[in-house]
Amino acid sequence: MTQSALRPAWTPATIALMVLGFIVYWPLGLAMLAYILWGDRLGSFKTEVNRVTDGMFANCRGGRHAGAPRATGNVAFDEWRAGELARLEEERRKLDAMRDEFDDYMRELRRARDQEEFERFMQNRNRPAPSADGTHSA
Repeated sequence: MTQSALRPAWTPATIALMVLGFIVYWPLGLAMLAYILWGDRLGSFKTEVNRVTDGMFANCRGGRHAGAPRATGNVAFDEWRAGELARLEEERRKLDAMRDEFDDYMRELRRARDQEEFERFMQNRNRPAPSADGTHSA
């Protein structure tokens, strides 16, 4: 698994890019700040936008909007096509659900890793500093 330094969190890379953005052109810094604060919500926002637009434009063909697929006059073919379209739609729903589950899994992994890093920091922070003679001071 690759780890991105530009994940929406307070990492040194994102902080540096935010500061650099403010120095170069303040809207860039503001955009980076927004990404740091709300970037983890972009995935669900994109998924929702895709779902809405897929529903809006699913039946558009060649610039015209068709409420339902046009009948060919062959009842057997029309029934087969309707069944195949329903099967494909069900497969798409399953894939969307799996993608959502994977997104949740990755979000939980990031949270667990952040928790582990924080606990390690707290342990190191609370560890007594060694004195000059090599013993720990209390």
